[in-house]
Parts: sequence; C-alpha cells; structure tokens
Amino acid sequence: MNRISVTSSNLASIGYEPTTQTLEVEFINGSIYQYSGVPLSVYSGLISASSHGSYLDQYVKKAGYSYRRVG
Repeated sequence: MNRISVTSSNLASIGYEPTTQTLEVEFINGSIYQYSGVPLSVYSGLISASSHGSYLDQYVKKAGYSYRRVG
C-alpha cells in the first residue's frame, strides 16, 4: 500500500485503500498497523488534522476499529 509521509512526533506515514477501507499507519518506531473498516471520511480527517497522532487516537483507536500489526 502506498503511504504518504506526514509531519508528526509519533507517525511517519499514512496510507489508505478505499476498496477495502483499510487504513495503514507507519509509526516513527518503524511498526506498521492496518485498521479495518475505516471510512474514507476518517482517513480524510486524519490526513488534514493539525495533529495526526491525536486524531488517530481519538477517531481510530478509541473508535474501536479492528487492527493488526503488519510490520
């Protein structure tokens, strides 16, 4: 999955696959997670957020999307 680099103290890059609604997040420490069933609106919000890490925590992690570590 193609990811775009972001400026964040915790996140390195973010990608999205609309056909499967899969959000992929690479953290600064090198770990990569995929979150399933994430709507495009949440991805768009994450990309445009002033704090990517805070948005990810509030609208993805705390929203309870299933995830798996892939890297």
